[in-house]
Amino acid sequence: MTTANKNKTTSLSSVSVRFCGDSGDGMQLTGSQFTDEVALAGNDFATAPDFPAEIRAPRGTTFGVSGYQVQFSSNEIHTPGDLVNAMVAMNPAGFKTNLEYVQPGGIVIVNEDEFNKSNFKKCGYEEGYNPLDDEVINAKYKICRVPMSRLTRESLTSETEDISVKDIDRCRNMFALGIVSWLYSREIDSTIEKLQNYFGKVKNKPEIAALNEKAIKAGYYFGETAELFPSQYEVAPAKLKLGEYRRISGNEAIVLGLTTAATKANKALVYASYPITPASDVLHGLARLKQFGIRTFQAEDEIAAVMVALGASFTGDIGVTGTSGPGLALKAEAIGLAVMMELPLIVVNVQRAGPSTGMPTKTEQSDLLQTMFGRSGECPVIVLAASSPGNCFHMAIEAVRLSIRAMCPVIFLSEGGLGNAAEPWLIPDISNIPDIEVNHAVVTDEEFLPYLRDEKTGARPWAIPGTPGLEHRIGGLEKEDGTGGVSYDHDNHALMTRYRAEKIQQLQDVIPDLEVEGAGDTLILGWGGTRGSILTAATVLKERGIDVATAHLHYINPFPKNLGEVLRSYDRIIMPEMNSGQLQMLIRSEFLIDVKGIQNHFGRSFFVEELVDEIQLILNGGNA
Repeated sequence: MTTANKNKTTSLSSVSVRFCGDSGDGMQLTGSQFTDEVALAGNDFATAPDFPAEIRAPRGTTFGVSGYQVQFSSNEIHTPGDLVNAMVAMNPAGFKTNLEYVQPGGIVIVNEDEFNKSNFKKCGYEEGYNPLDDEVINAKYKICRVPMSRLTRESLTSETEDISVKDIDRCRNMFALGIVSWLYSREIDSTIEKLQNYFGKVKNKPEIAALNEKAIKAGYYFGETAELFPSQYEVAPAKLKLGEYRRISGNEAIVLGLTTAATKANKALVYASYPITPASDVLHGLARLKQFGIRTFQAEDEIAAVMVALGASFTGDIGVTGTSGPGLALKAEAIGLAVMMELPLIVVNVQRAGPSTGMPTKTEQSDLLQTMFGRSGECPVIVLAASSPGNCFHMAIEAVRLSIRAMCPVIFLSEGGLGNAAEPWLIPDISNIPDIEVNHAVVTDEEFLPYLRDEKTGARPWAIPGTPGLEHRIGGLEKEDGTGGVSYDHDNHALMTRYRAEKIQQLQDVIPDLEVEGAGDTLILGWGGTRGSILTAATVLKERGIDVATAHLHYINPFPKNLGEVLRSYDRIIMPEMNSGQLQMLIRSEFLIDVKGIQNHFGRSFFVEELVDEIQLILNGGNA
């Protein structure tokens, strides 16, 4: 949709926009649709959805604010941005809780109709105070008052008598999207097409599709004619690697990765889970892929879910369970059982802020020590961590590959900030992904020894139950070397304990070495979802004349074989983490190297500027 524009147009290299309002205002849909628009324009982008923890907090309160932030750029970017250039606030609660994230001089578009005494009281403003009239706020930001509720009703009430005012008011988010689409020179044809398909064909409500189409057009034309803004802005397409791209979230990538792994292993995959934020979307996504041999099971609790997955592995399928931190604690004993039985099992942990129920919709990296040690006895597991939404695809495949190779559970760490966020993803050529080798035990003339070790991998045979000649004892009691019989022998227990650890360490021969980017005498070492902030911070430091190298760990147990060599090559090691320094503790213990930590307990990713400041403080001799 292209129209003549009498306003001046300003070119920008990148823009960050935030939408916020009640959880019923459709902010996630609005942000998602705007992201599609910038993706189709060829921009690189990164998103940060922000969900309220309450299922439906009282309307107009700060507890129920839902937000969606997206940064799009003509260059490669790795974060959704620290402060935003523009914000849309659908009510005072959204305005109050999100204004601090707008850069000075930024544009704030508000639904003026919602800024009334009743809503001021709900979100805690003092009686008689209207933030839109605050001189300090107006001096700091460009406040654009738009009566969105009234304008949406005026543009839609003539549609039909069968449409309710409630249905019309639900289109306010599309009116807001139209304004922002015009402001940043985004075409709205793709959004209209999706609205027509979703409401007109999927929901069989063409009248609702027509309402939303008219609302977004009304907002677009309002932006063009209202002369509220100093300029219209445009961001040129990014020069990304050639290929076919799609938008992908971390949880979507896990779904596709697990499905690809099952195909490459030529195995059925059973995903058993209990719903928990922010991992539930993995269950939802896999449930739609039955045609690929995926079977899903929603269990009555976390313990039942992991036991179903372990049972699937026992029968020769790929058993997977998914959860977040509280659920991982409940699964601990069953994971220990998988370690003792030496069966492949993949546990997906999409981490959130704790302890206990904590902040269910906020991100954190605080489950690492629980992942490493949160089981009874000497109970080692493979630990992997994804670093971006797209990387979740590759690490999900790697989790299945290593679990089968070592006949051992894998705990695959993602984070809420990765699971919900999205980025452009270069769709891989599936034919280039290696097959996953699966070798089940076969009957021979020799006695079957269920705990006889493979010389190369240290793994025991994977026998399909019910196969004549492969009968063996199974369970949680200590196994006798070779036979698998119950054993209380001291020397045997020491031997089996060593075997269970050694086969994980042997994976160092097949996992990639740690790669370092950049140069300098300081290494910024990260893991998980901190990668985007670290890379961007390194770029900012370089612009300030400070050279630092960066590296990122995807393999935590075992560590890459060259990690110690890399660490000893630098004068200083700095490790940012969204916890109290859990991997810092492990690195110090393993390599006896003084790693300086930077901690983040905010329930969100590092802001680039705050990370840059902390790194510079350490480089100048201070303590972060």
